[in-house]
Parts: sequence; C-alpha cells; structure tokens
Amino acid sequence: MKIVVNLDVMLARRKMKLKQLAAAIGISEQALSMIKTNKVKGVRFDTLVKICDVLDCQPGDILEFVRDPDNS
Repeated sequence: MKIVVNLDVMLARRKMKLKQLAAAIGISEQALSMIKTNKVKGVRFDTLVKICDVLDCQPGDILEFVRDPDNS
C-alpha cells in the first residue's frame, strides 16, 4: 500500500507553476518539489491546508491511496 501524490495533476489543472504555488504558500520551491515527487515521509496538515486553499481543491485531490496488487 502506498500514497501517491498528484500535486502535478492539480497544478496542471489550475495552470499554475510549482514556483508560483511555493511563493503563494510560503515554502521553498525545493521543499514543494520533494512533496510533488513523493520523496517525503509526511506532509504537515498546515502545509496541506495552504496547498488546498491556493489550488481550491480537497486533500483527496492531491493524495491518493493505492493498494499493492500483491496485498489485495
């Protein structure tokens, strides 16, 4: 089981660049890139709230739970 981060999909839907989102929520572009590429172990709720606020979306639009086929 894993969590897939679909931040790139939401950015494309909103026609927004990662750099713009980083500036709007007040975190570094590098930190946001790490979230986008799923290279972090967790995301603070306050960061997720800011992302959802700027992108006008729900947390479920960004984070997706995917089962491993072997563990069904």
